[in-house]
Amino acid sequence: MQNHLKNQTSPYLLQHAENPVDWYPWCEEAFEKSKKEDKPIFLSIGYSTCHWCHVMAHESFEDSEVAEILNQNFICIKVDREERPDIDSVYMAVCQVFTGSGGWPTSIFLTPDQKPFFAGTYFPKKQKYGQIGFLDLLFIIKEKWNTERIKLLESAESILSILEEGRIKDNRVDRKKENDRDMIEQAIEIYQNSFDTRYGGFGNAPKFPAAHNLLFLMQQYSKNKQDKVLQMVEKTLLQMYRGGLFDHIGGGFSRYSTDPQFLVPHFEKMLYDNALLIMAYCEAYQITKKWIYCYVAEKTAEYILREMTSQEGGFYSAQDADSEGKEGKYYLLKVEEIIKLLGREKGEEFNQYFDITEKGNFEGENIPNRLHKAEIHKNMTAEEIETSTEEIYNYRKNRYALHLDDKILTSWNALMITAMCHLYRITGNKKYLSAAKKAQNYIEKYLQKEEILYVSYRDGRCSGQGYLDDYANEIFALLALYEATLDKLYLKRAEIFIEKVISDFYDKKEGGFFLYGINAEALILRLKETYDGAVFSGNSAMAYNLIRFYFITGQERYRNYAEQQLNFLKKEARDYPAGYAMFLIALSDYFDMPEKIIVVPKNEEDIKHIPCNTALSSIITVIESPTEEYPMKNEKTTYYVCKGRTCQPARNEL
Repeated sequence: MQNHLKNQTSPYLLQHAENPVDWYPWCEEAFEKSKKEDKPIFLSIGYSTCHWCHVMAHESFEDSEVAEILNQNFICIKVDREERPDIDSVYMAVCQVFTGSGGWPTSIFLTPDQKPFFAGTYFPKKQKYGQIGFLDLLFIIKEKWNTERIKLLESAESILSILEEGRIKDNRVDRKKENDRDMIEQAIEIYQNSFDTRYGGFGNAPKFPAAHNLLFLMQQYSKNKQDKVLQMVEKTLLQMYRGGLFDHIGGGFSRYSTDPQFLVPHFEKMLYDNALLIMAYCEAYQITKKWIYCYVAEKTAEYILREMTSQEGGFYSAQDADSEGKEGKYYLLKVEEIIKLLGREKGEEFNQYFDITEKGNFEGENIPNRLHKAEIHKNMTAEEIETSTEEIYNYRKNRYALHLDDKILTSWNALMITAMCHLYRITGNKKYLSAAKKAQNYIEKYLQKEEILYVSYRDGRCSGQGYLDDYANEIFALLALYEATLDKLYLKRAEIFIEKVISDFYDKKEGGFFLYGINAEALILRLKETYDGAVFSGNSAMAYNLIRFYFITGQERYRNYAEQQLNFLKKEARDYPAGYAMFLIALSDYFDMPEKIIVVPKNEEDIKHIPCNTALSSIITVIESPTEEYPMKNEKTTYYVCKGRTCQPARNEL
C-alpha cells in the first residue's frame, strides 16, 4: 500500500498517514482511480483537534478489519476542512440534507464524478448509540453499489437538485422586506426568547460562545441603551469566564460548553474562538469600564502569545481536547496534586477558590472554575493566587502532552490580528499592537504574493489559493490595523484586497460573494456561505468591510457595493436574522453611522494617541492638510466630531 499522505503539510492528514486505510488527499489521481476500478469514493472530512475524528480514527481507520474492506471496495479520500473549506462547505450541506444536521468527522460516499449518494458524521465501528455500525454500513454500500447502482445515482442527482433549488430559492428577491429595518429588532427578540436567564448564553446545551452575537447586542446597547440587552451580554460573558469554558490555570477559552452552566467544556481550544472572545470582552470593558472584562481579554491574549504564537509571529490554529487518548486529561486536577505542590494551607485555599474537591466535578476529577464565587481567605492574597496559578500551570504543562495544530491559517490569523488591535486600543499596551503587526508581517511574507492570499502555511510550504473568508477577514484585520495606527498604508492594502474580492468572487447576476474564486478548482456546486456559524461568514464580513471602508474613505464606489451586499444579505437573513449577527452590525451602521472623527493634524505625533482615546466603533479619517471644509483651528491639530446627523464645532482636543 502506498502512503499517499506522507508528503502533505496538514497535521490532520499526517495524523492518518500511517493508517492501514489507503488514504488519498483530494486529488485527480483518486478520482481517476475510482473511475478506472469502478469503485465508489469514501470521503472523510475533519480536522486535527476534533475529538470525534480521533474516536472514529481509533475505532475504524486504525483497524485492519475496517481498512481491508475500505481498501478493497472504495477509494478513500481524507480532507482537512480547515485547508479546504470549499470541499467542507459543499459536503456539509449534503450531510445536512441527509441527516438534518452536520458535524465532524463528516463521512460521505460519492460517485467517481464527486456526486454524493449517502452522508453522515461519526459512525462507531459496530452498532451502538443507536447508530448503524460503520462495518455494516460499508457492506450495505458495497452491495447497493453492485446491485442497485441506478438508485444510488438517482439519489445523488436528487441531492444535488435539492441543494441547487435551495440556492436559487434563497436568492429570490423578497420585495416586502428589502428595506426592512425591523430585522434588527427581530433578531434582538429572538436572542431574548432563547436567552438562559439562569446561566447566561442562548438556547440549550451544548452552548457555543458565538461572540459575534454578543458584539451585535453590545452595538445595539451602545446605540439604544436598552438595559435588557446589556444584561444578556454581561450575564453570558461573566458565566463563560467563571465556568470551565475559560481555562483558569492557563488562560483562553475552549470550544464550547457541554452543559447549560458553562462548567464542562469540550476541551479543544481554537484560535478563532479566542480571537472573537477577546473582541467581545474588549467591547464589554469599553462600554462598562468593569475591570473583569479587560482582565479576561488580557489573560486570553497572554495564553495566545505564550502557547499559540510562532517565533516569527504567526498564530497557530488549535490545541487538542485529548491527551493520551482521554478528553480533557491535560486540564483536570485533583485535590492532592494541589496540596502536594502548594502545601496544605495554601493548597486548601487554592482548592476552595477554584472549586477543586475530593468528589470532583468531571469524572471524579476537577475542572477549575469560579462558578461558586468563593472569596480569597486570610491565607492567600489575590497576588498569591496568581503566583500559585502559575505554579500549577507549569506543573500541568509538564504532566501530559497536548497536541498542537501548528499550521498558520490566514483567515484565523486575521481575526486574532483584529483582536490584538482592539486590546491595544483599550489598554494602550503596545505589546498587543506589536503582536498584531508581527502577525500581519507573517501573512505578507508567507501567505501572500502580490494581491493573492493563500490558505495556510506549515513546514515551509503554503497551500491553496485563498477563499472568501481569507480575503474578507484579512480586509477586516487591515481596517483594524489602520484604526489602531492611523497608518494609511493599511487602508491601501485593504483596498487592493477589496478589489480582488469584487473581481474574483462577486456574483454579478444574483449578488453576494462565492466561497471560492474564479481561478479555483470547480466543485459540483459553487456555494455562497452567508449564515454565521462558529465565526461570521465571509459575506457578512464583506458587508461590514465595504461599509467601514466607505465611511473611512468616502469613496462612493464602495458605498454602492456595500448597498448591493446588504440587499443580498437581507434576503438571506429574512427568515432568521439572529443567525446573521455580523451582517446586522453592518446594516445597523449603515442606518446609523457610528461616531465619525475627522482629524486635521498639525504633525504626526499628534495623532498617535487617538486610537486609544476613542471608541472601537469610531470612524477615524485623517486629512493630510487643511481644506476649506475642514480648516485647522488655532494652528493646532483639529478634530471634527460627528454623531448621527449632528456635527460638533471644531476643537483642538478630543
